Amino acid sequence: MSSSSVTNSSAADETLRAQIFQRLHPRVYLERFIAEKIRPDGRTFDEWRNVSVNVGSISTADGSALVRMGDTTIVCGVKAEIAEPELDHPEQGFLVPNIDLPAICSPKFKPGPPTEEAQVLSDRLNEALVASGVLSLSSLCIHPGKAVWTLYVDCTCINYDGNVFDAALLAMLGALRSTTLPKATYNEETGRTTCSLENSIADKYVLFSLFQNPTAFEEPLMDVTLTVIVDDRGELISTTESGGAISEETLLWCINRAKERALQLKD
Repeated sequence: MSSSSVTNSSAADETLRAQIFQRLHPRVYLERFIAEKIRPDGRTFDEWRNVSVNVGSISTADGSALVRMGDTTIVCGVKAEIAEPELDHPEQGFLVPNIDLPAICSPKFKPGPPTEEAQVLSDRLNEALVASGVLSLSSLCIHPGKAVWTLYVDCTCINYDGNVFDAALLAMLGALRSTTLPKATYNEETGRTTCSLENSIADKYVLFSLFQNPTAFEEPLMDVTLTVIVDDRGELISTTESGGAISEETLLWCINRAKERALQLKD
C-alpha cells in the first residue's frame, strides 16, 4: 500500500471520528472550536456567510426571489388576488407572508402539517414586514370599501442550514420589490374591477442583519439570540431577544454590526 493511500485512509478515519463526536457531543464539539476562537465551518465569530439574491426567478408569480445564504436556500413567490377590505380598514389591502419548511430541506423536518417552527417564523416575518413599513397597505387599495389587493408572500426552504429567518426575510423583500400588479379600476355601476397595465408596488427596500449568522448546527446550541432589523438608511426598526437577557453593551455592538452588514448587502 502506498504512503498516499495510507494518508488518505487516515484522514478519512479522522473525519469520520470527528463527525461521530459532533453528533454525540454537539455542545462539547462547539466549545472546543470556541476555545480556539473559530467556528466549525472555519469562520470567525463575527464573520458572515456569502449571500446571493436572484430576483424574478419564477415567471408564473407576480414577483419572486431566490436567496442563498451559505448553504441555506429560500425561494419566494408573490401571488396577488383582489378581495374586499375589512370594514374597520376600508382603504387597506392585505399582506400575507408564510414560510414552508418541507421534509426535503432537512432531516429535522417530517412530512405533514406545518411545524411549530414554521408557524413561529411566519409570525415573526409578518411582524418584521409590518414594522419595516416596506409596503404601505393603503397602496394596495383599488377602491375604498370595495376592492383591495391581497398579496400572498410564500417562501419555501429548499435547503436548511440555519438562519432561515434572515434568508426568508431577504427573499420576501426581494420578491416584493420585483412585484408588478395590473392597474386596477373599480366600476361602481357594475361592481366589477378591471385590470390593465402593470405597475411596480414596492418603492422602499429594507435591509437587515442577524447576529452571527448561525448555521443549523450552531442554532440549537445557542443560549441567547438577538435579531436586529434596520432600514435602508441604517435606522433601527426593531430588536427581538430570545432565550435570555443581553447587556446594553452587547446590544449596541450588535446594532452597529447590523448596520454595517446592511450597508454591505446594499452595495
